[in-house]
Amino acid sequence: MITNIKKSKLNGTIQAPPSKSYAHRYLIAAALSHGKSTISNVDFSDDIMATLDVIHAYGKKAYRDFENHLVKFEESFTMNYDPTFDCKESGTTLRIFFPIALSLYDKATFIGSKRLIERGIDIYENTFKYISFDKDTYSIKTKGTINPSSYELPGNVSSQYVSGLLYALPLLGEDSKLTLTTNLESKNYVDMTLDVLSRYGIKIQSGKPEKRMGEFNEPAFIIPGKQTYTPHDFTIEGDFSNAAFLDAFNYFDNNIEILGLNPGSLQSDKIYKKYFDMLDKDFSEINMSNSIDLGPILITFAALKHGARFTGTNRLKIKESDRGNAITEELRKCGANIKVLDDEIIVEKNELTKPSMNLNSHNDHRIAMSLSLLSTQFDISIDDSECIKKSYPQYFNDLKKLNASIE
Repeated sequence: MITNIKKSKLNGTIQAPPSKSYAHRYLIAAALSHGKSTISNVDFSDDIMATLDVIHAYGKKAYRDFENHLVKFEESFTMNYDPTFDCKESGTTLRIFFPIALSLYDKATFIGSKRLIERGIDIYENTFKYISFDKDTYSIKTKGTINPSSYELPGNVSSQYVSGLLYALPLLGEDSKLTLTTNLESKNYVDMTLDVLSRYGIKIQSGKPEKRMGEFNEPAFIIPGKQTYTPHDFTIEGDFSNAAFLDAFNYFDNNIEILGLNPGSLQSDKIYKKYFDMLDKDFSEINMSNSIDLGPILITFAALKHGARFTGTNRLKIKESDRGNAITEELRKCGANIKVLDDEIIVEKNELTKPSMNLNSHNDHRIAMSLSLLSTQFDISIDDSECIKKSYPQYFNDLKKLNASIE
């Protein structure tokens, strides 16, 4: 699908989309609980649908109310033996649910898009050396279950691995310990996991680390076994990560009021306002290691303003696309001068011009939404824009409600 966006003034009030990160976590916890739960304010994006499909394969029945944005979990549960879990393109679904499945099933198959399987689960393979892994282009087969033990994980690859074990280890028959061997990047996502687990009655204790690396001083986690998830009803809060794409327009003479954001939220991406303010004033230096999903919109914003130097960018390579190079390739079509290094990206101040060709999303929702900000300067066309369904299906419709001219 090609989306054409004409330069126009945006104004109005819009509700922030529900937090995808919280939705994954609430839905999985509700599925593990013994009883009925209702999760409200659910946005049925492709990633959330992947989590719900995995929950169905797991054996927990859930009614999806698309009109009222609800998911109602029934009390019944049916154990499916040798199940297949289709994670589609959702890395969160795969990495959080993977150790849960290994705590329950001796054999399981995970399937997904080629890109998802390429992104891999290397940390789990290195951690669970006693489990057999058989991978091909689109699937991962496992044989063996995880045991109560003392586990070590690096904290600088993806916080989703840490979250996955925090979900799974309480289900085991004895206590376990999880120690981080590096500093924990994207710490807020682990905080969100701990927040949701506590709401479902799961107790996790913090202990002192057994090892330190440099200034590393993250706690270990003590996870008692034989715990039970208790059912509860919850409403998903607004998503700062996706709201950033809307709020960015306000820095280019537009007037959008965004409702439904919790100022006390644990979401790490609520820092986007601070970063936008910095980039709006002058050339800035920003470390994005704890808010890596903001990468594409921050780089685009900087290219349209005063430039910037971004550090902590290495993990952009392992997202739905190689995001640093992907957004750079598209912005260069508009005359941007950007240098992509191993763990930093330098955006020079430069006047952008209307591209002579269509821009491309690289099949990455955050690239597509970030490129839409260029419409504050000139008309643009974005190829393969349907990828926004992964996280924010109504994004372009919401822009239309705000007076954007979109076809």
